[in-house]
Amino acid sequence: SARGLSRYFGNRVAVREIDLELKHGEILGFLGPNGAGKTTTMRMLTGNLAPSAGSVEICGIDLLDKPRDAKARIGYLPEIPPLYRELTVNEYLQLAARLHRVNNAKIRFALDSVVQRCGLNDTGKRLIGSLSKGYQQRVGIAQAIIHDPDVIILDEPTVGLDPNQIREIRTLIRELGTERSVILSTHLLPEDESVCDRVQIMHKGSTVFSDSVNGLKQKGISLEEIFMQFTMNK
Repeated sequence: SARGLSRYFGNRVAVREIDLELKHGEILGFLGPNGAGKTTTMRMLTGNLAPSAGSVEICGIDLLDKPRDAKARIGYLPEIPPLYRELTVNEYLQLAARLHRVNNAKIRFALDSVVQRCGLNDTGKRLIGSLSKGYQQRVGIAQAIIHDPDVIILDEPTVGLDPNQIREIRTLIRELGTERSVILSTHLLPEDESVCDRVQIMHKGSTVFSDSVNGLKQKGISLEEIFMQFTMNK
């Protein structure tokens, strides 16, 4: 949960008093046009950027008071995946596991589990730099979940992928959302409608809309209509 989350860069307001709730087993679509403040917000939620004001709790742990404990519950895939192209998939995921303080005795199990879940079975010995964009995204998601986090934050996980790759990543996100809590930022509105339980739209640093996907369907309103209504000419 986040309360009154704000971030200023000099005199510029990037994020203004954002409130956010994410329940267990829920997928939240975090939307907004370019420059709305989504990435800045996600960087604050993951502890990669200090807020100018407000608070963040991860599973009841205050992120500012106990950052190490709170971050241990988070898996994060930024828009540009933090991959080392000169490493093999297995080498990189073993490194990610150690960075996330996975017990040495459990690293092999954790590695086998995420390789299976992310469809990386035949890529373990391949250099990350030799993989397609779709498989690199899978590796990025694998590093975000290798320590079995409670909260997973994905920033544009399907950007640049072909339709088949997008469908596979969507399926994976749905599976993750049955066991964990997921925040998904994307510009693909059909993706949010097909994957997410709830959507929250940002515009010019503030929340302008929040509702469940089922709520929108019951009202007969498309997410595209809502997005345009709250983000155009304002």
